[in-house]
Amino acid sequence: MENSPAARFNDSVTQFKTYEDYLDSKVTPTDIFYLKSRELARRLVEHGHKGSVLTRDQFQDKRAAAQAADAARSDSFYCRSRPTTLASAGKELKDNFLKALAEREEANRTGKMTSVIFIRDHNPLGQEVSGYIDYAHRLKTQDFEAYFSGKKRLMPGRSDLCYYNWKTQVSTSNSSPNFEVIYDDPNGLLFKNKRDKKTLNVDPLSGAGEDSSRTLVPSELYVHVVIYDHSIRTL
Repeated sequence: MENSPAARFNDSVTQFKTYEDYLDSKVTPTDIFYLKSRELARRLVEHGHKGSVLTRDQFQDKRAAAQAADAARSDSFYCRSRPTTLASAGKELKDNFLKALAEREEANRTGKMTSVIFIRDHNPLGQEVSGYIDYAHRLKTQDFEAYFSGKKRLMPGRSDLCYYNWKTQVSTSNSSPNFEVIYDDPNGLLFKNKRDKKTLNVDPLSGAGEDSSRTLVPSELYVHVVIYDHSIRTL
């Protein structure tokens, strides 16, 4: 348990619901007896007549910061203690692509990794399409059991990081919660991770980038699949 001076100070601030409660903690019965007014006693404390005290703004700022730190610690504990539900669990995965997604599912769900999936294949109209998918974001917004069970095929769409229809020549690009799309860089298409600010290079002739890797995945389900994995370092 954290027991630093800052932590103890934060605890002393968060025990008071209001600034008036904080001032009252420094008012004594003797003060009330002689001043005959709690409000006057508070004013004397606030103006520093009984030693150094926080201003109202300082109190509110420090209390808000302490509450935010407590909430962050609680969230961190909850995430560590909560079991991760995997959509791939118990599924019979026959294709290399589905196996590759399953191997990366937990890491993408827990934030240890952010993977970008490149897919080139034909849509239901027979048109060739290609695009880049933020796997971690899709996991949060879609039910992947249908993909892992083979009921649906994962395909890039206009709302993904990048999408291109080779027949209609429709092209779109969108930043996601995990990546910023950089399409006007001299080095070509890049994805900048929003957490550690490192860039992922999808050019097959270049390195994928720091803490990143490129994996070509042979698949019977798609014409072409590449998965780019970006590992998130934690302190």
